[in-house]
Amino acid sequence: MKKQINTLLLIGVAGLVISCGDVSDRIEEKLNELNNKAEHLDSLVNKEVDKVLALDSLINMESKKVKELDSLVRKSSSKIDSIADEKIKTFKKLME
Repeated sequence: MKKQINTLLLIGVAGLVISCGDVSDRIEEKLNELNNKAEHLDSLVNKEVDKVLALDSLINMESKKVKELDSLVRKSSSKIDSIADEKIKTFKKLME
Protein backbone atom coordinates (compact mmCIF):
# COMPACT_ATOMS: atom_id res chain seq x y z
CA MET A 1 0.00 0.00 0.00
CA LYS A 2 2.84 2.39 0.85
CA LYS A 3 4.39 1.63 -2.51
CA GLN A 4 1.15 2.48 -4.28
CA ILE A 5 0.80 5.76 -2.37
CA ASN A 6 4.46 6.63 -3.06
CA THR A 7 4.00 5.75 -6.72
CA LEU A 8 0.82 7.86 -6.96
CA LEU A 9 2.54 10.70 -5.13
CA LEU A 10 5.54 10.43 -7.45
CA ILE A 11 3.25 10.44 -10.52
CA GLY A 12 1.36 13.43 -9.10
CA VAL A 13 4.58 15.37 -8.45
CA ALA A 14 5.90 14.48 -11.91
CA GLY A 15 2.62 15.67 -13.46
CA LEU A 16 2.79 18.90 -11.46
CA VAL A 17 6.39 19.52 -12.55
CA ILE A 18 5.54 18.83 -16.20
CA SER A 19 2.45 21.06 -15.95
CA CYS A 20 4.48 23.88 -14.38
CA GLY A 21 7.05 23.50 -17.15
CA ASP A 22 4.30 23.89 -19.77
CA VAL A 23 2.90 26.93 -17.98
CA SER A 24 6.38 28.39 -17.71
CA ASP A 25 6.96 27.86 -21.45
CA ARG A 26 3.63 29.50 -22.29
CA ILE A 27 4.39 32.43 -20.00
CA GLU A 28 7.80 32.86 -21.60
CA GLU A 29 6.22 32.72 -25.06
CA LYS A 30 3.64 35.35 -24.11
CA LEU A 31 6.35 37.56 -22.59
CA ASN A 32 8.37 37.28 -25.80
CA GLU A 33 5.29 38.24 -27.84
CA LEU A 34 4.66 41.18 -25.54
CA ASN A 35 8.29 42.26 -25.79
CA ASN A 36 8.14 42.07 -29.61
CA LYS A 37 4.97 44.16 -29.65
CA ALA A 38 6.56 46.70 -27.29
CA GLU A 39 9.64 46.95 -29.53
CA HIS A 40 7.42 47.41 -32.59
CA LEU A 41 5.42 50.11 -30.82
CA ASP A 42 8.64 51.81 -29.71
CA SER A 43 9.85 51.78 -33.30
CA LEU A 44 6.59 53.35 -34.51
CA VAL A 45 6.74 56.01 -31.81
CA ASN A 46 10.36 56.81 -32.72
CA LYS A 47 9.42 57.18 -36.40
CA GLU A 48 6.57 59.54 -35.52
CA VAL A 49 8.82 61.56 -33.19
CA ASP A 50 11.35 61.85 -36.03
CA LYS A 51 8.57 63.14 -38.29
CA VAL A 52 7.55 65.72 -35.68
CA LEU A 53 11.15 66.86 -35.26
CA ALA A 54 11.56 67.17 -39.04
CA LEU A 55 8.34 69.18 -39.23
CA ASP A 56 9.49 71.39 -36.36
CA SER A 57 12.77 72.03 -38.15
CA LEU A 58 10.91 72.88 -41.34
CA ILE A 59 8.63 75.27 -39.46
CA ASN A 60 11.66 76.98 -37.91
CA MET A 61 13.32 77.39 -41.32
CA GLU A 62 10.13 78.83 -42.83
CA SER A 63 9.74 81.15 -39.85
CA LYS A 64 13.25 82.49 -40.45
CA LYS A 65 12.39 83.04 -44.12
CA VAL A 66 9.23 84.92 -43.17
CA LYS A 67 11.18 87.12 -40.74
CA GLU A 68 13.77 87.89 -43.42
CA LEU A 69 11.04 88.67 -45.93
CA ASP A 70 9.28 90.89 -43.38
CA SER A 71 12.51 92.76 -42.76
CA LEU A 72 13.03 93.21 -46.50
CA VAL A 73 9.45 94.50 -46.91
CA ARG A 74 9.94 96.98 -44.06
CA LYS A 75 13.19 98.26 -45.55
CA SER A 76 11.60 98.57 -48.98
CA SER A 77 8.57 100.35 -47.52
CA SER A 78 10.84 102.75 -45.69
CA LYS A 79 12.78 103.50 -48.90
CA ILE A 80 9.56 103.95 -50.87
CA ASP A 81 8.23 106.30 -48.17
CA SER A 82 11.46 108.31 -48.30
CA ILE A 83 11.32 108.56 -52.07
CA ALA A 84 7.64 109.50 -51.97
CA ASP A 85 8.32 112.18 -49.33
CA GLU A 86 11.09 113.66 -51.47
CA LYS A 87 8.85 113.70 -54.53
CA ILE A 88 6.03 115.30 -52.57
CA LYS A 89 8.40 118.00 -51.25
CA THR A 90 9.71 118.61 -54.75
CA PHE A 91 6.17 118.77 -56.11
CA LYS A 92 5.14 121.22 -53.37
CA LYS A 93 8.13 123.42 -54.17
CA LEU A 94 7.14 123.42 -57.82
CA MET A 95 3.57 124.32 -56.95
CA GLU A 96 4.63 127.34 -54.89
